[in-house]
Amino acid sequence: MKKVSVFLLLVCPIFLFGQKDRLESNIEEIVIQENRLITPFKESSRSIQIIDRNQIEQAAAKDIAELLQLVAGVDVRQRGVHGVQSDIGIRGGTFEQTLILVNGIKLIDPQTGHHNMNVPVNINVIERIEILKGPAARIYGQNGFSGAINIVTKRPDKNELSFGVQYGEHNTLGLSITENIITENSSHLLSLNRNTSDGYRFNTDYKVENILYQGNIKTGKNDLTLSIGHSWRNFGANGFYASPDFMDQYEEVTTTLASLQYKFEAGGWFVTPRVSYRKNQDDYVFVRDNPAIYQNIHQSDNLLLELNARKINKWGTLGVGGEFNKILMESTNLGDRDREVYSLFVEQRFHLLDDKLDITPGVSFSAYSDFDNRFFPGIDIGYTMSSEWKAFFNYGITYRVPSYTDRFYQDPVNLGNPDLEPEEAATYELGTTYSKNGLLVQASYFYRDGTDLIDWVREADTLQWQPVNIGKIQTHGFDLNGSYRFAEELPLDYINVGYAKIMVDQDEVNAPFSRYALEHLNNQLTAGLQWSVQNFKHSVHFRYLDRENLEDYSIVDTKLRYLTEWGELNFTINNVFDVAYRETNLVDMPGRWIYGGVRYDLKY
Repeated sequence: MKKVSVFLLLVCPIFLFGQKDRLESNIEEIVIQENRLITPFKESSRSIQIIDRNQIEQAAAKDIAELLQLVAGVDVRQRGVHGVQSDIGIRGGTFEQTLILVNGIKLIDPQTGHHNMNVPVNINVIERIEILKGPAARIYGQNGFSGAINIVTKRPDKNELSFGVQYGEHNTLGLSITENIITENSSHLLSLNRNTSDGYRFNTDYKVENILYQGNIKTGKNDLTLSIGHSWRNFGANGFYASPDFMDQYEEVTTTLASLQYKFEAGGWFVTPRVSYRKNQDDYVFVRDNPAIYQNIHQSDNLLLELNARKINKWGTLGVGGEFNKILMESTNLGDRDREVYSLFVEQRFHLLDDKLDITPGVSFSAYSDFDNRFFPGIDIGYTMSSEWKAFFNYGITYRVPSYTDRFYQDPVNLGNPDLEPEEAATYELGTTYSKNGLLVQASYFYRDGTDLIDWVREADTLQWQPVNIGKIQTHGFDLNGSYRFAEELPLDYINVGYAKIMVDQDEVNAPFSRYALEHLNNQLTAGLQWSVQNFKHSVHFRYLDRENLEDYSIVDTKLRYLTEWGELNFTINNVFDVAYRETNLVDMPGRWIYGGVRYDLKY
């Protein structure tokens, strides 16, 4: 009976007919901001996917990681659900090789990439998420190895106070408050949210809290932005690390992110100085009720000073920039560490052949206090064949220095390696984009030639895990993403489909047991559709994943919303068909999870 009810919930609304509101956003009109050059999505010569505001509102997701599951080519591996802890890989890359940004601010965690997704942002205040697949070092510097994900927050355009509450199985409770204040020359956003649950099995309870303030002040053409966010994550980590047998692990993570930037024009230059600071503290306990048995406390401080500028010239646009990065680490396990990195950037976008051909060569340079200095050259080439078709090619060198966990961590089952060399790769991509009358299709073939790649390996299951430079790995494949937005008079809003195929060739690799780099994604299929009837909006999302050395699985999620003048009612089912699956080789993910909620908007 339960399966019949679920089936009716999924399929019945599609046979109903009614008027619907026009979708709020048009992806083709979105401007991609890469700190220096600013390029409309339709003119980009790279593989970029956008999760827009409409998709965010309609997704059966409570956090950023679950939103990223909508995109083929992005591999999301959660240990804890609903924003507790997740690792993000792009096109076969590991979680350490993906750069996460908030409004262009880099969230690099020197302790471990496991903390890169500790983002103090509630999905209710996200305007869109930009996913750049492929080499990003030329644009952002090191750590943009296999791609970058930029989370863009809303800028309020009306005075409004919103309250939200959700409740569901496993005593899942979500509370949120967001206030937008608009004055003649400024806007202010304040967001607070709290998500808690008893967990879906022993010692998987969690509490996640975020607070974010963002203020913008405009004076003529100049723009000052202040952002301060903080998050708390406390969670039972049943089997998260080392072995599924260790069920009593526990972790508390707090993260602070603050930034101040000023945009102004001088002498034809559009200049943006910015200072940002990120602090992360991680308190790990092996036995939750007895910290004396084994406990690690890590604290990292990351200060970043940036100056970026662009100027339009007779050839196109010139972008230049520089930054200084100061990193400090204090840890009971990793010791006291520090690093300084100086970086310079330059790139020029050329427009040729009556703007049909665009060529963007560029290079970044980074000087490290504890590693060799590096250059990261790259080039993007695009040719517009018609108003609908565009072909593109890009090439770039990428680089990642090992984390402090890679180099210095020690416990009974793990042993760091202080002699690790940085990872490096040359990446090539050839693709095309087609856009017409609501149809958007993007297809790409990519090839990444990696050397000195880092993975945690061991020769036998009785030995310690240790990171090593495992050798050369060639990663290649293709991804295809398509979406169609239907005419306003039809009940269907949109449909999208994505597929990614990833193949890995291993040269000189001797790693009988691998924890990350060789546990790559092989095949991934995503699909989603949304329809509207009167005030109802209903979406269904499907994903199939086939990973190396893990059982493949298919998951269906669905969300139903009823919109009113004062807000909305919503009802969500994750894992509709109660599938048993793992996203890592350690943690069993939850079965069907049902919750619902209400949001009240007070406009004034």
